[in-house]
Amino acid sequence: MGIPDEDVARVRAATDIVALIGEHAALKRQGQRWVGLCPFHTEKSPSFSVNAEEGFYYCFGCQKSGDAITFVREMEHLDFVDAVRRLADKSGITIREDGAGGRDNQKRKVFLDAMERATEWYHQRLLTGADAGQARDYLRSRGYDGEVVRRFRLGWAPDGWDTLCTALRLGEDVATGAGLGFVNKRGRLQDAFRARVLFPICDPSDNPVALGGRILPGSTDPAKYKNSTETPIYSKRRTLYALNWAKQDVIASGEVVVCEGYTDVIGFFEAGVPRAVATCGTALAEEHVRLLKNFATRVVLAFDADGAGQSAAGRFYEWERSLEIDVAVAALPPGSDPADLARSDPAALRAAVEGAKPFLQFRLGRILDAADLSTPEGRARAADHALAAVAEHPDDLVRDQYVMQVAERCRLEPAALRDRLERIRRAGPRTPPSRAERSPSRPSVPPEDRDPRGYDDSPDGAEPEWEPWDDDGRDGGGSVGGSTSPEFRPGLEALRLAIHRPEDMGERLEPELFSDPVQRAAFCALVEADDLGDAIDAAPARVQKLLVRLTVEEPRSEPDEVVDQLVRDVVRRELPQLTVEARTSTRAMGDAAELAVRLQELDDPTSAAQASRSLVAWLLVRARTNGSGQKA
Repeated sequence: MGIPDEDVARVRAATDIVALIGEHAALKRQGQRWVGLCPFHTEKSPSFSVNAEEGFYYCFGCQKSGDAITFVREMEHLDFVDAVRRLADKSGITIREDGAGGRDNQKRKVFLDAMERATEWYHQRLLTGADAGQARDYLRSRGYDGEVVRRFRLGWAPDGWDTLCTALRLGEDVATGAGLGFVNKRGRLQDAFRARVLFPICDPSDNPVALGGRILPGSTDPAKYKNSTETPIYSKRRTLYALNWAKQDVIASGEVVVCEGYTDVIGFFEAGVPRAVATCGTALAEEHVRLLKNFATRVVLAFDADGAGQSAAGRFYEWERSLEIDVAVAALPPGSDPADLARSDPAALRAAVEGAKPFLQFRLGRILDAADLSTPEGRARAADHALAAVAEHPDDLVRDQYVMQVAERCRLEPAALRDRLERIRRAGPRTPPSRAERSPSRPSVPPEDRDPRGYDDSPDGAEPEWEPWDDDGRDGGGSVGGSTSPEFRPGLEALRLAIHRPEDMGERLEPELFSDPVQRAAFCALVEADDLGDAIDAAPARVQKLLVRLTVEEPRSEPDEVVDQLVRDVVRRELPQLTVEARTSTRAMGDAAELAVRLQELDDPTSAAQASRSLVAWLLVRARTNGSGQKA
């Protein structure tokens, strides 16, 4: 079962690849491209690039590349058909397909539509329903006015058995599939949420996918919060409440605040910190952190300042190391949570975020604050516990600074603590290595193969035989655009120009000008296809990879310079063989003399264009014959 090619093309054309990737990584415009941290591997310097116009991305770090469909397949582990369906849903495009896959896709659309209608129905019920008066009073008591209610689309679920399902005429399959209802013990369809204030949970594209409900004060329901069950449109471990609203400020600030509850998030927004998110009834998982690190490099944990909230923070240290993010902890006043503090002292809440302590400093504070430092024995035990935490930090300079802090608090000699710290480190970690440590996501590229910027600059078609360009006989002294960077290799630069400025290249390039076979195949693919997308689709895998990479790179040289350099390189490779032929061939002797003159003319602006055309014509004849005028 497949999807017609024309439908796939419509989905590609309708998808905003920058917005799509922006749901997983922070992208910033740089010239004609968009760049950011790669969502596929851990990095601190951006190496991920997107060509919005052509709809392709490429990572210079891990070499992941492709279009919008490839991106969805990689990020969500979907097959081709499911990825196209997902993008069609986002774009509002109806695709034609038969079989079970088409039915599943249609069901997903129905579930999303049902959740959107339910969210709006619940929202209007809260705003205008006579039975929602108590809910409105409760929200006012929490400081939520109409603006807050509308901003976060808060809702009210009436205390009826099937009020929603009846009002929206939801069938059993739709209600249960979207998580809006269930069949009770009597075999009757019942609403999933009753007598609760509702918080819609959206995906990064702002589509409601689930609901979280809170009881009102005085309710006999033992469950204070209730969340949607997992459905085909909702996964708790891959969803963060309010990321759709917080994303813009998270990207702008490079920081995200993680809370425990929906009201905490709203409190941060109201206090002037609109970059807070929360998990949906589950602990912060590695999937959440991996998602967040694509938007920000600093994660501030703002859990309740009681014992449970603090101990919950203890598991994030290894993620700080393995995912290469900075984890800090906001020190909230004892006995308060963000929602309470936002109402009573919003300035203090902002200050807590601004003064968030590095994760290790927070841990040491907990250890030393809880210790008995009044006796030598107590100080020694506290120092041992603190050093065990310090030993886990990967940076020796950071470790030594914290050793000094521990020495001061415990009134011990730093030298003695340093010796103790080294013994702890030699003994090894007290806990098994994390999964991230056992299977690092950083691409394995030998140091000698890495570009000075940290990229692996040895993809297919990168001219491994290339030497620094020699325009005028100097050893590596010349180059196109005045640079000796491998990024300005003439074959690659010619392909960039053919992709980005085809009107300037016209008929000036020929396959014979490309000495590298992958580059030559890439050029042929461009010539033979109607457009860039078709060229990439029809090309072999190695050629596809090269074309996608060049699609996200901008040319930095002028066509005349690039073509002239290509011609020089090819002619200079031919001259030694032509010199050998000249010993026995008068024709070859004449060709060699003429080529030498033409090469000199290439350096003269008044004759360069004609010389270049003449040399290309000679190269084409020679490539297509055996050098004697006979067809090869």
